[in-house]
Order: sequence, then C-alpha cells, then structure tokens
Amino acid sequence: MKFAFSTLGCPSWRWGEILSAAHDLHYDGVEIRGLGKELYAPRVPIFQPEQWPETEKRLKSLGVAISCLTSACYLFDKKDQAAMLQMGRDYIDAASRIGAPNIRVMGDQGVEPGDDIDIDYVAENLKTLAVYAQGKQVRVLLETNGVFACTKTCADVLRQVDEPAAGILWDVHHPYRFMSEDAAESYANIKPWLCYLHMKDSQVIDGQLVYRMMGFGDVPNEKILGMLRDDGFSGYVALEWVKRWNKTMTEPDIVFPHFINYVHDFLR
Repeated sequence: MKFAFSTLGCPSWRWGEILSAAHDLHYDGVEIRGLGKELYAPRVPIFQPEQWPETEKRLKSLGVAISCLTSACYLFDKKDQAAMLQMGRDYIDAASRIGAPNIRVMGDQGVEPGDDIDIDYVAENLKTLAVYAQGKQVRVLLETNGVFACTKTCADVLRQVDEPAAGILWDVHHPYRFMSEDAAESYANIKPWLCYLHMKDSQVIDGQLVYRMMGFGDVPNEKILGMLRDDGFSGYVALEWVKRWNKTMTEPDIVFPHFINYVHDFLR
C-alpha cells in the first residue's frame, strides 16, 4: 500500500513546504484539499496547463504523486444539481490532466448522518460522473460519510451504479464512530469497490468527539492496516488531519512525521 497526507492538515503551508515534507518523510503522495486560500483544485495555479509541466517535473524528481483531488461535490443536492455535476466534471478533467487517479465526492454533507438523503438520487449522480470519467484514467470515489458511513448502504450504491470508474473512499473513522461498525464488517462490505482510505484517530470525551494523533484514540487503525496488508491492498492510505477546519489541532510538522512512523512501525 501507499501513504499520503491531505493538505487539509497543512492549510498554511506553501507548495514547496508540502512537497519537501512529503519527500523528506517518505510519503508516496499528497492529497489535494485546498492549497493556500484556494479550495477548488481545478483553479490551483500550479495545476494549470501553463504551469503543470514544471510542477510535474518537480513531483517526479522528488518521487511524490498527487493521490487524489478531494472535492466538495455533494451528490445529494437537488437544488444545485447542475452546479454539483459541473464541479464533478471539473475535478475529473483536472485529475485526468495531471494524472491524479482519484477524485472524492460526497453523498452527505455532514460527518454525522443527515436527514432526507435520497440514496437513489446520489446513485444516479455518481453514475453520471462515473460515465463521464470513462477513458480518463480517473475514478470517482464516494466517501463513507454521513448516511454512507453505513458501509452496506455505500456498497448498495456502488452495486446500483455498476460502473468501473466508480469506487469507494473508506474514511475508516466514520463507520466505526457513528455507525458502531466493526472494522472487519466495514471492510467486507466495501472491499469489491475499495480504492482509497482516509485514516484518522479520535476519542469521545464527556460526550465530545476529540481527534487524536494515531494510536492515541480508539479507532482500530492497526486492525485495518493489518487487513489491508494481508490482502495486498495497493492503493493509498491518506492521513486526513482536519486542521483547516479546526486551527487548534496539533501542527502538521508534528502530526505528519508521527503518522508515517506509526504506520511503518506497524507494518515493519
């Protein structure tokens, strides 16, 4: 398997700092969820056609890949369907242009399950984007988030969509924390469509969710890593440290080294 970190964890870092950290810490990739003040990856200047050749050259020289473009494309949104589908197409086109193999889309907005999510509607929109992605070497990944943190529900959507360019992004935290799923159950449900993982750790203290560095919470991450290793999973496992949304969280120059050491020590 390969390891990446999301730029959610380092919102104040410049591109050079991100690349240096990925290279020096021996990460395989970087997941793009915003660079600086720009959250919309297709508009990031270094990914534009005039700048991309230099960006690509530097990435290759450092042995770092772009693992995923992580969008805010909400497939449940009936009020803005046209805008959401255009966002999905923009991300697919940008990912195809720069050789990123995955984009992330969402079937529910909140971390915890929302109300009145039309699951068939989400499946219809995911199918539309997956068909658009055909031949572009990009997979459109539905995250196990909100109501889709129920991995059976997420798997049912992929079964309904039945397109090779559609897959699942397993955010391992949400099914465990909000659906009380056993990790082995989650993995079994989504394994046929699993392309990518978000990994994080947390605890519930006095009824409040508190994110922790790896190994300091109770999410069964070692069990998950062991299952992936035993099955020969070759995709990306990405640290999603949500510091962009919570500035009080520990700084990335502490968290990023800790994560990569944690996973390598376990897998050694």
